[in-house]
Amino acid sequence: MTLGSAATRFGVLAICVALSACGGGGGGGGGGGGDGTTPPDGGSAALAQQCSANNPYRADARSAPKAGSLATEKRWVRAYVDEAYLWFDEVPAVDAAQPLFSSDTPAGFYDAIDSYFSALTAVGKDRFSFTYPTKAWNALYQSGQMVGDGIQWHYDSPTPPRNMRVVHVQPGSPGDIAGVLRGDTLLSVDGVSADDGTSAGVTVLNAALFGANTTAHSYVFSRRGVALGAKAIARIANFITEPVPQTSVLTAADGGKVGYLLFNDHIATAEGRLSAAIDTLKAQNVSDLVLDLRYNGGGYLYIASELAYMIAGPNPTSGKTFETLRFNRKRSSENEVTPFYNTSTQSQPLPTLNLPRVYVLTGPGTCSASEAIINGLQGVDVTVRRIGGTTCGKPYGFLSQDNCGISYFPIEFEGVNAKGFGDYAGGFTPDCTVADDLEHALGDASEARLSAALTLRATGACPAGTAGAAARAQAQRAGAALAAGTLVKHPARENAYRGGR
Repeated sequence: MTLGSAATRFGVLAICVALSACGGGGGGGGGGGGDGTTPPDGGSAALAQQCSANNPYRADARSAPKAGSLATEKRWVRAYVDEAYLWFDEVPAVDAAQPLFSSDTPAGFYDAIDSYFSALTAVGKDRFSFTYPTKAWNALYQSGQMVGDGIQWHYDSPTPPRNMRVVHVQPGSPGDIAGVLRGDTLLSVDGVSADDGTSAGVTVLNAALFGANTTAHSYVFSRRGVALGAKAIARIANFITEPVPQTSVLTAADGGKVGYLLFNDHIATAEGRLSAAIDTLKAQNVSDLVLDLRYNGGGYLYIASELAYMIAGPNPTSGKTFETLRFNRKRSSENEVTPFYNTSTQSQPLPTLNLPRVYVLTGPGTCSASEAIINGLQGVDVTVRRIGGTTCGKPYGFLSQDNCGISYFPIEFEGVNAKGFGDYAGGFTPDCTVADDLEHALGDASEARLSAALTLRATGACPAGTAGAAARAQAQRAGAALAAGTLVKHPARENAYRGGR
């Protein structure tokens, strides 16, 4: 995957050095026609797997590829969007022959087809649809494999000053081995300042922080205002992300046992880890749970359903809907119900905590399937107390559709809970507004969001100055960044994905 494509759209620096470099579609309402890509008789199926010889991913197609061209693949994209996209009638009119969409070379092909797909998404409504090479997608969601160094980032702005800081380092990762800690501030990479705004500088930063390369890069951090020596950190090809990196039990001031569960990714490997974590908490007789979803961008909906069931137990969930998926009006016959799953994909009973309430730590990185946990539990009257920042606001999801070795993920459905509620495109606001505390480790009872949850549990009230709308208004007047920056994650990890069961 090249950095001009989906891999860069998620990155801090990939949000374009200049607006003119961002591309995008033009003009009024869509629905097909007028752009040279009118869907053929037979729709996308008539064009499927007709691949350009210059598509570097065509050998990874899920069925045998046939001879085609970039133009054929663009026609397939337009036909599939017209069929599957939730907002198919709001697709802009886009000239498929624009130079931005026309590089039919091995080096430029992915950028061309990805840019064309992105230009077809609903302006002002859809910031989530994306593409991803099929082979890499399968590796990520089935086994957690990706190119990575174990470091998760936040930034305050896509343009300088960015304030690039580390929010989480996976234990045992290259970043961890190099001694990187939560809260470290990035000063430079390979001699390029983290606040470089030039095209050349952004290219260097993207390659080191988010690229597909596996060479070592030289990082300079500061810690509590003191610059550290350079650290060599490599991104490794088969890095395995750990979806459930921390489970612990805290003893509250009243002697009660409070479980803490850090959950970062709804991927297939999370199922067994979550089950084991809930077993651990159950064995220690926790009376409450703090579920940390602040960095969880979502993934498989069945994982969300299973975790919600394990928290609530059978009484409030039996016979109830976790989420109903609603497709566009052309596909209303495909609407389907996701139940609260009480068994694993291996048909094993799932453990339960049987809790009437849960404390959820949230932020702008809490997205999609993570928001579905909140919404699904509230739909069966489990009390969900939210502490942190407003969630990303994505009551939508997708299926994956491969064509010529590239998987396409246009938003295809919206989800509603058992009460029919799914109107949270603005995100779930917190009960207690608390900035992300990068000076303390996750799971530390002194970390601001976890500490606020423990206070809320003990007293029934938010800590002083953190309650609801008043706290948000005060912070806005003070010019504070409520979300403490934006979490940098690939769009593949900020979604609700129907699949896996």
